[in-house]
Amino acid sequence: MSRHDWSLAEIRAIHDTPLLELLHRAQGVHREHHPENRVQLCTLLSVKTGACSENCSYCPQSNHHDTKVEPERLLPVDEVLRAARKAREAGATRFCMGAAWREVRDGSQFDRVLEMVREVKALGLETCTTLGMVNATQARQLKEAGLDTYNHNIDTSREHYKRIITTRTFEERLTTIKNVRDAGISVCCGGIIGMGESIDDRCRMLRELATQTPHPESVPLNALVPVEGTPLADQPIIDPLELVRMIATARILMPHARVRLSAGRSQMNREAQILCLMAGANSIFYGEQLLTTPNPDQSFDQKLLADVGLLPLEPAV
Repeated sequence: MSRHDWSLAEIRAIHDTPLLELLHRAQGVHREHHPENRVQLCTLLSVKTGACSENCSYCPQSNHHDTKVEPERLLPVDEVLRAARKAREAGATRFCMGAAWREVRDGSQFDRVLEMVREVKALGLETCTTLGMVNATQARQLKEAGLDTYNHNIDTSREHYKRIITTRTFEERLTTIKNVRDAGISVCCGGIIGMGESIDDRCRMLRELATQTPHPESVPLNALVPVEGTPLADQPIIDPLELVRMIATARILMPHARVRLSAGRSQMNREAQILCLMAGANSIFYGEQLLTTPNPDQSFDQKLLADVGLLPLEPAV
């Protein structure tokens, strides 16, 4: 049975287990709860890019940082639908729409996002959005439009959080997650490693997720992609085995969750990505770009899955 009372010491002990033993344990948990041997392919589209008022130190879309990202207005619905159809034809079963906002504001732009959700849902794709903070009423509106999942990452531990962002509190992130959960929308919530945090910070972040009741249905784990012009531009690239350990630990702590191998794959060779899949990742972002950062192309991912004998998850509809 899933546990929701993990201590930091327990999580750190799992994380620090000798790697081959950790992989063996994580693979056992994974096979028990996900026997279908399938990986969900998700495509992420930036529907509104740049000019965000938040100051997240890792993000090139913040207007606090001098990056090469050019601000773009909210896309029209028909352009989003073209991208969704293309993603579906390429094998994606989940379509995520991201807008660089601090929070959702009622009005014509939010109405357009609701229309995007309705139309993408009608294509038979799982729908996901990440729009910043949402209140309870807005979360219910998204649910009524057909939204399956809302992404709102906690990014890092409570203790390290204030070193990464100061324009939004950790508690505000948890409030948005509660609003989404209360509306009946599944939760996609994870974080980023490689931002100067300690191993205990990483384990505290996992504890924050693993003590939620229920666990997030989706847990994206990202490796920082340093971007010129952001405060974290000079952070060293992490050893891929650090991400492998995080994925394996997350799989053990949250056995039913779909653990998503997310940003940072372009910095990893295929063997490291295979280890992540072995550790319990059963979802990848599929397409050449994640909002504004690079991602392996579709042909690479198709060959990767074929070479290890994994199958793409079939559409639910």
